[in-house]
Amino acid sequence: MFKIVASRARASTPHARNALLSYNVSRSGHALSSATVEAEEISGSRPAEVLNLVQGKWVGASKWNTIVDPLNGDPFIKVGEVDETGLQPFVESLASCPKHGLHNPFKAPERYLMFGDISAKAAHMLSLPKVSDFFARLIQRVSPKSYHQACAEVYVTQKFLENFCGDQVRFLARSFGVPGNHLGQQSHGFRWPYGPVAIITPFNFPLEIPVLQLMGALYMGNKPVLKVDSKVSIVMEQMLRLLHTCGLPVEDVDFINCDGKTMNKLLQEANPRMTLFTGSSRVAEKLAVDLKGRIKLEDAGFDWKILGPDVDQEDYVAWVCDQDAYACSGQKCSAQSLLFMHENWASTSLVSKLKGLAERRKLEDLTIGPVLTFTTESMMDHMKQLLEIPGSKLLFGGKPLEGHSIPPIYGAIKPTAIYVPLEEIVKDKNYELVTKEIFGPFQIITDYKSSQLPAVLDTLEKMHAHLTAAVVSNDPLFLQAIIGRSVNGTTYAGLRARTTGAPQNHWFGPSGDPRGAGIGTPEAIKLVWSCHREVIYDYGPVPNRWEIPPST
Repeated sequence: MFKIVASRARASTPHARNALLSYNVSRSGHALSSATVEAEEISGSRPAEVLNLVQGKWVGASKWNTIVDPLNGDPFIKVGEVDETGLQPFVESLASCPKHGLHNPFKAPERYLMFGDISAKAAHMLSLPKVSDFFARLIQRVSPKSYHQACAEVYVTQKFLENFCGDQVRFLARSFGVPGNHLGQQSHGFRWPYGPVAIITPFNFPLEIPVLQLMGALYMGNKPVLKVDSKVSIVMEQMLRLLHTCGLPVEDVDFINCDGKTMNKLLQEANPRMTLFTGSSRVAEKLAVDLKGRIKLEDAGFDWKILGPDVDQEDYVAWVCDQDAYACSGQKCSAQSLLFMHENWASTSLVSKLKGLAERRKLEDLTIGPVLTFTTESMMDHMKQLLEIPGSKLLFGGKPLEGHSIPPIYGAIKPTAIYVPLEEIVKDKNYELVTKEIFGPFQIITDYKSSQLPAVLDTLEKMHAHLTAAVVSNDPLFLQAIIGRSVNGTTYAGLRARTTGAPQNHWFGPSGDPRGAGIGTPEAIKLVWSCHREVIYDYGPVPNRWEIPPST
């Protein structure tokens, strides 16, 4: 029924279309008519199935990977994972897209308008409480986080889609012209698609990251194959089904579930013109070599925050620090990993307030939960190594969660903070250990005197990843000194500065690396999903009495 309503609505007014969509959702027995699952019903006795999409058809696979519930270990999702013998349809599908893309400024420009319309419909659908709740609950099932955090992910996705309604998609392809050297000559610069592309996204934001990157790729005229971490790919499978009902042609996107080795083989055989990878630095560096540099990266970030000399709003700053370090159980690429406190802050009750805030978090409401990439044992071992550094100490946490059924393949620890003296952090023998990213509720805290600011800046200079950072100060000279001597691509500055919570209204991505990818904004979309093409028109006329000149 939804497909009929949507197709009729295309010829009607936006108000009428929205009314029809709302009516259809309210009449449906499920949260949305395109859904094949209900989040609360997925269980060991009623497992959900996740399919692949290739050449416009949903298909299974010869191998089914069983995903266990991260809260109780029940086998609750079966993912049809493609193996190396099943890659040919995906290779052929990408090969069907030419280098000049599915659309560009000279080819099928009506598709820019089509995607503005798709974005409007999808944004409206995600604004409906039943639909928003459906995706928030589904996110919670596979990447456990508080309902507030899950809803925030849906909200950012919805606002992003709103940002690219109407003419905004074609504005991404805005060109420019420059007068030439003589009459009839002009040069014009255009944003040009790559054609066949690939997108690989992680588990921690199963809706926001893949939707924002996927739509950016589509807006610019590319044909993507999308791979999401199998642990959470059910979320994006359901979103693709929703996008289809909003008008996305089923042949425009391929969706593959597979392991890393198989995906690597697909990239080698299909040879996409560009690949976007969001995930670990280790995999990112391997792909950069395998793909001969045809890649954009948003890899891991060991993100820092500096509290400046001006102490103010202690409760607020403590709350933001807690959110940055421990929301989503610390499983954000922007999570606060290292906190530098000026001695003025160190003499306040900030740490004790951080401890109190961290201890409010509980498994019951998922304000703390399972860590999907580190085991409890590995995080505890890391803590023990840190505590062997002279002067280090446990500030709070440092113990496994109790009274839970989280399977041992995942981690479960209390929000943890370790103090390490700055003079020890800067030592070569300790630096790699202290700055190792633990993708969980784990942070390092240190303090510094004003005279030690050069040592703080040296610590930042040695870091390899430069994603987010925060400078918590309203002292303009202090801000100037830190910002001018650092490179993090998304840096928050001022008393309310944070490292996490990136919305859709500003650039989010690393800096200092030509491979760095952004997400969410027109600038990010144009950088990642298009390249520059210059067309020089030279119509003439040829000057009167022109003669062939001497050879040069």
